[in-house]
Order: sequence, then C-alpha cells, then structure tokens
Amino acid sequence: MDTVLSHHSVSVTDLKRNYASILAQADDNRPEAYLVPAPYFERLMQHLEDLEDAKLARERANGPFVEVNPQDL
Repeated sequence: MDTVLSHHSVSVTDLKRNYASILAQADDNRPEAYLVPAPYFERLMQHLEDLEDAKLARERANGPFVEVNPQDL
C-alpha cells in the first residue's frame, strides 16, 4: 500500500458519493481541493523538504561553529 502524506484522505468511492459533504468539512478557504496523483504529491513533499534543508544550510553556513576533535568522538 502507498504511503498517504495527508492529515485527511477519502476514497474515490466516498468522494463520488459524498462530494459536497466532504468538501464542506474542509476549510472555507478557496480552492477547496486539489486532486493530484500520489507519486506527484510525494515528489512535491520531498522537494519542499529539500528546500527547507537548503534554507537551513544557508542560515548555518557562517557559523557559529563548534571545534571538535575527531578522536573525542
């Protein structure tokens, strides 16, 4: 089974049967929903994580640094 990276999910069958009520449960913000293939969503989430990691690396690039003796590890 594929990993679901969401706080809420519904089956296609439930969505077809209860479309209006399912969307009513979502926030009142527009748009109400995006339907994307799971592999695309997983790549999108990985890309966002990579961007966050890159930002953190840039923020830490100029220190402060801690001197460590490898033999102490």
